[in-house]
Amino acid sequence: MTNSWQPGCSEELIRLRAKLLHEIRAFFYANNVLEVETPILCQSGGTDPYLEHFTTYQSLAENDCLYMQTSPEFAMKRLLATNTQSIYQICKAFRQGESGRFHNPEFTLLEWYRVGFNLQQLMDDVELLLSQFLQAEYFPDKAERISYKTIFAKYTGLNALQFNLVEYQTVATALGFSEAIALCATNHASWLDFLFSHCVQQHLGKKGLCMVYDYPACLPSLARVKLGNSLVVERVEIFIQGVELGNGYFELTDVKEQRYRFEQDILLREKNAVAKVAKDERLLAALQSGLPDCSGIAIGLDRLLMIISQKNSIDEVLAFSIVNA
Repeated sequence: MTNSWQPGCSEELIRLRAKLLHEIRAFFYANNVLEVETPILCQSGGTDPYLEHFTTYQSLAENDCLYMQTSPEFAMKRLLATNTQSIYQICKAFRQGESGRFHNPEFTLLEWYRVGFNLQQLMDDVELLLSQFLQAEYFPDKAERISYKTIFAKYTGLNALQFNLVEYQTVATALGFSEAIALCATNHASWLDFLFSHCVQQHLGKKGLCMVYDYPACLPSLARVKLGNSLVVERVEIFIQGVELGNGYFELTDVKEQRYRFEQDILLREKNAVAKVAKDERLLAALQSGLPDCSGIAIGLDRLLMIISQKNSIDEVLAFSIVNA
């Protein structure tokens, strides 16, 4: 620990961040998307098996835990259920245990929802927004759009939608990742995450913005199952230079399906012996009331600023990262 009080990034980066935020707000204002603000402290946390929350307490009373949001998603959907127009938010989010070249436990998210948009329209929106900030080299032409199945097969030779354990084990061993056999066991989703992160992701966005869509149904998050193809969900992730910038969905509106997914997440968290969480009953009530058809996405603005400024570490674009906060 040092006693340095000075910011960890340059004044130029501080000004560039301010310019980026201004231009994002101008984009959404011009497109009639309403800026909103929701709480950072929440009574319920998400159930994602692989995210850990920061928590705090109002008092010493039992069950008085408050969660610092990992995303404003649930609260924003509650707003959408009241028949608001399309909305966006720029806010702080928090994820415990995430610190490194591309991670800081406290980070800035841009999250937006377009009412009436399908996934392809959302991808159009992303491309239009990002083309305003990124250097021409990242947009030599239209952004690349490729299905998960296609890109996974290209770099692994495996079918992402049909799980054959022996084939996955054979490929992992051939590629030099035999440790995946014990780590992933018989879990298809774990195999996909492992092989995608180790064999696929580094190739994405080398020539410009890349959008990977139609994720396997075992990686649903909060996306709806694709009409006419139950093997995939309508989810998209965006990449530049192998860096994941955002994750979006044609949003799930089925309350029964959402409750089931929450319950499956909680079971997996219990299996992995991580902190217990409860289902967000307010979100479920909002879905029961009726969430309009919409698509939404969250983009990490610190990572985006890294790309724009061509920096190698998230610490270089933060005034005060966790190491000098």
